[in-house]
Parts: sequence; C-alpha cells; structure tokens
Amino acid sequence: MNGDFMPGIIPHRHCVICGKAVEPEVITCSDECQDKLEKERKKQRNFMFFMMAGFLILIILLFVFSPSR
Repeated sequence: MNGDFMPGIIPHRHCVICGKAVEPEVITCSDECQDKLEKERKKQRNFMFFMMAGFLILIILLFVFSPSR
C-alpha cells in the first residue's frame, strides 16, 4: 500500500483511545478521549520518573555500602 489508498475508502486514522475513525490530521475523536490520552501520558511520565529516581537511588546505595578495596 505504501501511502496509497483503496478506491472508495476515505483517507482516515483511528482514535488511539477508542478506535473510531477520525480525520487524518487528528489523534483522538473527542475531548473525552483527549482527556484520557493526556491522563495516560501523565501516568506514564510519572512512572518513568519514579523508576529512574529509584534506579539512581539504588546505584548511590550500592556505591555507599560497597566494601572498599
């Protein structure tokens, strides 16, 4: 297909939240789906922040409590 479209099918995308067909230049179909998307992205960003902070704390603890040579 490579960018081509089938005759009779209007170019479109699907909402990343609910899967409804939307215009090619938009990501979500409604304000409700947009809010859900933003909440999910914030949740993922917070998760990554806490994972990185936990990893950094673990590395620091390993250096602090490692036996000296």
